Amino acid sequence: MALNIYDDDNIHYIVGNKFDDIAFNQALVTEKREKYSFPFGDAEIVQVSFAGIYIVYGDMVVKKNRLRIKSFDEPELVELHFSLTGGGIMENYLTNKRLDIKANQHNIIYSPDFDGMAEFPTYGPFKFFEVHFQREQFVNLTSESGTLLKSFAENIMNNHSVEISAENPPISLAMHSCINDIMACEFTGGLKLLFLQSKCLELLALQAQAFELAAKKTEKPGLKSAYDKERIYYAREYLLANACTPPSLTELAKAAGINEFKLKQGFKETFGNTVFGYLSDYRLMKAKELLADKQVDIKNISNDLGYSSVQHFNKAFSKKFGISPGKARL
Repeated sequence: MALNIYDDDNIHYIVGNKFDDIAFNQALVTEKREKYSFPFGDAEIVQVSFAGIYIVYGDMVVKKNRLRIKSFDEPELVELHFSLTGGGIMENYLTNKRLDIKANQHNIIYSPDFDGMAEFPTYGPFKFFEVHFQREQFVNLTSESGTLLKSFAENIMNNHSVEISAENPPISLAMHSCINDIMACEFTGGLKLLFLQSKCLELLALQAQAFELAAKKTEKPGLKSAYDKERIYYAREYLLANACTPPSLTELAKAAGINEFKLKQGFKETFGNTVFGYLSDYRLMKAKELLADKQVDIKNISNDLGYSSVQHFNKAFSKKFGISPGKARL
């Protein structure tokens, strides 16, 4: 998908490929990786297309925080958007809509045309991941789903530019795992097609579930200030940075500059899990990734992730995934 970017001197640059150049409807998977270097920043973009699905992900570093972007006459696609690092703001002058997605947040978006501004943190890494479904394909997949998805589908079939939710919820560990599986896919040929199709559908299901659950919540949020919310995200980053030797709740609350009550309440509200429940899921998801390298000893994985013993690791892994670490890597 091509983006037309204009600098301060109205010089035109193209990032990505037009769909005429992408094998969007091919039965097998095509993949293209490109690096870009422009006066306003650098980027490395990967584009994968197959059977009505288009995946694009990459890393960007921008030197100017505001960029004029235009995108017209592209196929009508529904976008599953995941802001992995950095975050950014997209303001579409055609619809007067402003979408502010921060790091580790996601949404489902339909925007046929775009003419507006994009804002990114300068000289900081921005990593994103997107899956695009053809509009009719998306509607067919979600036709028997919940109320929220049906309402969203009606809007896009009426060609209304819309997001599935005004809120951008956090990317769950299951979503991160699915995204990593897609980016690390080593299958070829027909197996690659089947694998990527299943993972894209899994990612859509995980998003749909997250939005349906959020829509059903009626309780008032416990975190009322932007500062408290920012502290919860900081606590998460601090916890994961010290996953092998995790701090106590008291230590984590002190490091984040928030009291324990708000830490526990805010973590559950924001990430749908307790602090140490989230940590446990993170370590096991990380273990699953590490097991893909058969040269790494299971005992080393257990030690590196902070488990007290291999037996403890085996028990936790088997309970989470229904299979032992040894069998998971066969």
